[in-house]
Amino acid sequence: MRHVSVGQRRSALIAARARGLRVSPTVSERKLWAVLSAGRLAGVVFRRQVPVGGRFIADFYAPALKLIVEVDGSAHERRKRADARRDERLRRLGYSVLRLDAEVVMRDLAGAVARIREEIARLSV
Repeated sequence: MRHVSVGQRRSALIAARARGLRVSPTVSERKLWAVLSAGRLAGVVFRRQVPVGGRFIADFYAPALKLIVEVDGSAHERRKRADARRDERLRRLGYSVLRLDAEVVMRDLAGAVARIREEIARLSV
């Protein structure tokens, strides 16, 4: 019998969870993905629902810039402290994290995309 470490089990669980999230995106994630997919935004390639940092799943991730874009629905209202700790851990690992409210994505997609473009420009310098 082959020994599987706790880290390997965690990685496998996170990868399976990410696959599940890719299959059933929220409406706001689907709407934003239509803009981010296939390098449509400033030529930057994004992936969605990607394991990062060994223990987290990013809604959208641009590997070339180490940029994570999170779309926060109503459940995140109760998770502000946990999200802040997560973001800080990711920043310590060299990632940039941009959080967008799901309502903003739904009501003002152009504004949400403009914020992502600004972050891309900031990181591309």
